[in-house]
Amino acid sequence: MNNSTTNDFSKGSVTGNIMRLAGPMTLAQLINLLYNIIDRMYIGHLPEDSTLALTGLGLTFPILMIVTAFSNLFGMGGAPLFSIARGKQDEKRAADIMGCTFTMLLITGIVLTIIGLIIKKPVLYLFGASDQTFPFADDYLSIYLLGSTFVMFSLGMNTFINAQGFARKGMLTVLIGAVLNIALDPIFIFVFHMGVRGAALATIISQFASALWVIRFLTGKEAIIRLTRSSIKVHKALLGEITSLGTSGFIMSVTNSAVQVVCNASLQTYGGDIYVGVMTVINSIREVVSMPVTGLTSAGQPVLGYNYGAHLYKRVRSGIKFMSISCISYTTVIWILLLIFPRPFIHLFNSNSELLTLGVPSMTIYFFGFFMMSLQFSGQSTFVALGRSKYAVFFSIFRKVIIVVPLTLLLPHIGGLGVNGVFLAEPISNFIGGTASFMTMMFTVWRELKKNE
Repeated sequence: MNNSTTNDFSKGSVTGNIMRLAGPMTLAQLINLLYNIIDRMYIGHLPEDSTLALTGLGLTFPILMIVTAFSNLFGMGGAPLFSIARGKQDEKRAADIMGCTFTMLLITGIVLTIIGLIIKKPVLYLFGASDQTFPFADDYLSIYLLGSTFVMFSLGMNTFINAQGFARKGMLTVLIGAVLNIALDPIFIFVFHMGVRGAALATIISQFASALWVIRFLTGKEAIIRLTRSSIKVHKALLGEITSLGTSGFIMSVTNSAVQVVCNASLQTYGGDIYVGVMTVINSIREVVSMPVTGLTSAGQPVLGYNYGAHLYKRVRSGIKFMSISCISYTTVIWILLLIFPRPFIHLFNSNSELLTLGVPSMTIYFFGFFMMSLQFSGQSTFVALGRSKYAVFFSIFRKVIIVVPLTLLLPHIGGLGVNGVFLAEPISNFIGGTASFMTMMFTVWRELKKNE
């Protein structure tokens, strides 16, 4: 069989197709986290100033999320359209979508690097930096920004490898970089005594290797639909469709960035540097434990999109059902584990006794009802997979901008909650936003699919 036949998602079990992609994609995303997670682990255990260095690194997260946001804008916008075009057997349109995405990632990466280097100092202070933490944040960010284009290529274009059904190849994209990063981190940080600058340098070298792998595969013979010189250009009509659908993923990352800025600023006001460090650790834990959910929903998107493009609506509903039940079950188990064993998770990133003492109750509040987050992911991923950009964009804004940001600013003033109010905003948003997103999906998309079967 050729690759086009073996990666036809209209054949075989829907659950099987999703799981075939989900394993490698989840592992790939988990490995991708190692770029920053390993940095945090090493920096959080430096012989001197480890807590300040870790806090400084946490202050750069909102800016790193902006880079991810633009990767999502084009990558997550182009890949579902690419899958739908493949389902309709329109390979010319699929190739043009991929080429347009590549071009926009290149242009945006260069622009973000220039702007970021110019405005980094005032932005970091605005985001909650103090005179003690700014040097660490500045050292890391200055080097990281130089490799932001590589980051965008490895994240944004890898979605097209997965969309063609090559989940293992997609996993190799991040595996190559992560292994390289793990090897280089201790050398640059400890052997060359570069500290946070060494962590950033290891990261961008690793991302460069990942980007080279992606481009090599998509231009090679193994790809079903290749990236060619003729397709690498801006197609205005397609760009509108890509950005319309990708706006959901873009807004999710931008709003995550905005929430992090507001959280850091509020925590700096009510608790100081130590609580910004606590939030850095909690965010690191959340990224790790939520990865299987994002892996499964990401794997579901090309399968749902392909079958939707092929008008196989019953298979689409089957995929949504499997994806939702799996995500809810997993996040329920994780919530219980985090509730019972919080200290081992915190110990992964820092051993400071004060941070541990303050981190346990903060973590218990933050992760309360964690399973509700999976409803947001399931509903959001379904909207994106089927090209329902308006719904996807609305619920991205709704949970973070309309719920989390106002609560983060308001709750600390109520009943003397202080820093606890900042951590309480997240579970409240999960309950309200998750329910709204999932129920809207059930009353719109689900009903429509059932009617069209």
